[in-house]
Amino acid sequence: MKSITKSKPFDEIKECLERFDRIFVIGCGTCATMTRTGGIEEVADTIGRLQEWGKIVTGSTVIATACDEMTGAATAENSQAIRDANCILVMSCALGVQKTAQYIDQPVIPALDTLFMGIEESLGIFLEACDQCGQCVLGETAGICPITACHKGLINGPCGGTDNGKCEVDKERDCAWTLIYQLLEKQGRLDLMKKYHPPKNFQVAPRPRVIKI
Repeated sequence: MKSITKSKPFDEIKECLERFDRIFVIGCGTCATMTRTGGIEEVADTIGRLQEWGKIVTGSTVIATACDEMTGAATAENSQAIRDANCILVMSCALGVQKTAQYIDQPVIPALDTLFMGIEESLGIFLEACDQCGQCVLGETAGICPITACHKGLINGPCGGTDNGKCEVDKERDCAWTLIYQLLEKQGRLDLMKKYHPPKNFQVAPRPRVIKI
């Protein structure tokens, strides 16, 4: 599973950095590198744009995995350059931003927006795979998540808009419930299409969500 991100508009980043003149930049060598939003090349490009804007970049690093304990080691290795900065610009998913904030005292500014958790379907194509709803129905929908695969998030489908196996919202996209139907038919479990699923309880785990093992 990968955190899928997109770059914030640079005007938004500039507004967040307006009061800071010395910046340290952190990228991520895993998800943000795969989505080309926070790897070595993107960090270098951002540094260039910051310098053009008159900012002093005290240093930078691309952490192998910015959302785990590697962040602690990376910030320790770059402690002087980080202390010389009055702000940290983080080019990773929101998890990496929050992890960075645990290790340093300076303001932490995200350069990316986190869109979803996804899997790579083919080279450079990422699909949202799981909504992490806490009420998994994959066993009854042939391994296809109706929450993420259906544009309308229907857990009882299909809707009346499916047309020759395509979705009415995006005619280039296969209807998730048609795919579920076809797979259940092959598996001899088509009777599951008649099963009613009650509305999702989106507070099954109240926020902030915590689990103790």
